[in-house]
Amino acid sequence: MAENRASGYTEGVPCWVDVQLPDVEAGKRFYGGLFGWTFEDAGGGPGSVWARLGGAAVARLARKRDGRMPTVWTVYFATPDARELTRRVLAAGGQVVSEPAPVRDLGTAALVADPQGAVFGLWQAAGHPGFGVRHAPGGFAWAQLYTTDIDAANTFYGHLFTEALFGADADPDFGRAPVSDVFHPGMPPQFVVHFRTGDVAAAVGAVQELGGRIQAAPFETSYGKVAVVTDNQGASFALLQR
Repeated sequence: MAENRASGYTEGVPCWVDVQLPDVEAGKRFYGGLFGWTFEDAGGGPGSVWARLGGAAVARLARKRDGRMPTVWTVYFATPDARELTRRVLAAGGQVVSEPAPVRDLGTAALVADPQGAVFGLWQAAGHPGFGVRHAPGGFAWAQLYTTDIDAANTFYGHLFTEALFGADADPDFGRAPVSDVFHPGMPPQFVVHFRTGDVAAAVGAVQELGGRIQAAPFETSYGKVAVVTDNQGASFALLQR
């Protein structure tokens, strides 16, 4: 069932995603064609757009400022205090990629990495609470961490996001699995953002028609049927049918 959100998310809940692309216009054609997203200028510099689904915010597409940066989707976890959560990440053996910094009047963002090196974002909401809708076809549905050490990841995230993962009312959109389940064993740990689809096989076909490629053909998981793909510029993401 799709969920509309007019307010913020509790700490440890995936609340936002963005993608860094060499060519935002090409990204708009790809994701607009695949998910039916519409786009509007996001401000804060040229080449950054909000992606909307039925008028609700679902993602941001941004132009890479540096060609050496990866072409990648990033998932952000909600927090009421990005600086304090960054401190806890460091204390648990993680790293800071970019310190908490204000994003105009929208909120405060930081990028961090877990002890195995998987990068994820922190979002302290102000004017922008996060997803306007999630779990709808074409919207965010799940974040899967592919890691080299499941036990270490469970310990790290279990302590960092205890309530979101294990609280009485927890319904997490966040799982962990070995890198080798999908990627070559030598690939570094990484988060894969999942978008919902009503028909994963048809969506995979659309990805290919739009210039993307398949990384992992549809397979069954405990949380639904998944295919891992890349867009027409190489950013990995997944399609989830549930």
